[in-house]
Amino acid sequence: MHRLVRDELVTRQLAEQLAGRTALRVLDVGCGPATQTVRLARAGHLVTGVDPDPVTLGAAQAAVAAEPAEVRQRIRLLGGDGHACGRWFEPRSFDAVLCHGVLQYLPDPDALLASLARVLDVGGVLSLLVRNAEALAMRPALGGDWRTALASFDTRRYTDRYGVPARAERLADLATTLSGLSVPMRTWYGVRVFTDAAADGAVPVDGRQLAQLLDAEEQAGRRDPYRQVAALLHVVGAK
Repeated sequence: MHRLVRDELVTRQLAEQLAGRTALRVLDVGCGPATQTVRLARAGHLVTGVDPDPVTLGAAQAAVAAEPAEVRQRIRLLGGDGHACGRWFEPRSFDAVLCHGVLQYLPDPDALLASLARVLDVGGVLSLLVRNAEALAMRPALGGDWRTALASFDTRRYTDRYGVPARAERLADLATTLSGLSVPMRTWYGVRVFTDAAADGAVPVDGRQLAQLLDAEEQAGRRDPYRQVAALLHVVGAK
């Protein structure tokens, strides 16, 4: 449920930000199983996916292999860390750069963000998906874990669903960082306002319910005060 809601909402939000632009050069850093990589290639964009984990990269390769030839030829997958992008690619090599679910596992994300800003062309879009530091208490509190909820205020540190220590971002701080990199924030969305505390195996009972759920999440992710307590922030900068 959590991944499904995340992927569907981000797909809609990206489509809005890239509307009217065709055959863009896209870099997907930390591409995971290539969900956005494949969807953007289906839309006609030329996508390079990068991931450091061999198992995850194998899943991405399998997903790409299942696509028609015209989609496959628009995708390139590379194994490696996003920090290497500054060495692999020339400045202004991409029209859009995605970095989703990566920054939270870095002690200091500034170096990676600088590398991504370097390879983004003028007029390009930088799409970041990060954990929302202002809402860290929401998930444990809704699950009745009051001890963890109390410890979640006034911190950026948390433990993710898989038990991995991670770091959340504050929107204002991220906006300041992006401005300093000449990629000022254009807009931002909330992702998973209502469903972040849902059980891992929970799924809507039918397609109509799923559509309604996604529409409700989409509306909440665009509106204050709802988006302010979303589990994730989708921040879009423009160079």
